Amino acid sequence: MSIRGLRLLWMAPLLLLSACASGPSLDTSQVDRSITPRSAVAELAANRGKRVVWGGVILSTTNLEKLTRVEVLAYPLDSDQRPQRERDPLGRFLLERQGFLEPATYAQGRLLSVVGTLVRTEDGKVGDSAYLYPVVEADQLHLWSKDSDYNKGSNVHFGIGVGIGL
Repeated sequence: MSIRGLRLLWMAPLLLLSACASGPSLDTSQVDRSITPRSAVAELAANRGKRVVWGGVILSTTNLEKLTRVEVLAYPLDSDQRPQRERDPLGRFLLERQGFLEPATYAQGRLLSVVGTLVRTEDGKVGDSAYLYPVVEADQLHLWSKDSDYNKGSNVHFGIGVGIGL
């Protein structure tokens, strides 16, 4: 085999690995990861104006005159900023984004990650119960694809041996 052939042979797995690394390109360099929706409400004075990265499951999307408001049930994020639905929820939050977001696209049940600034709290209701929502002014959004099932492990495995899939 030629040197060129060997190079191509070594490059193929690297290209495949880079294709698998498909997390969103959210800029999280200035976020405070210690703030959760619940702690944001409990300590609003200390947290107002701070940048957060939160995500979860969309509960509703409402378009207002100049902005869109999305209610989200928050979950912890993994290293790709993907909400981990198998973990316990962290509370609810509202995100606001200037302009129009299509409610059919930002639909109930879709997974969403957001980077933005914590601006205030807002009174609302969950059923008949009063609820105090933290409100995030969204700079960056990532809507996860409908067919991405993050609850299942990767089907790509490296190693030598015998495996049995059940």
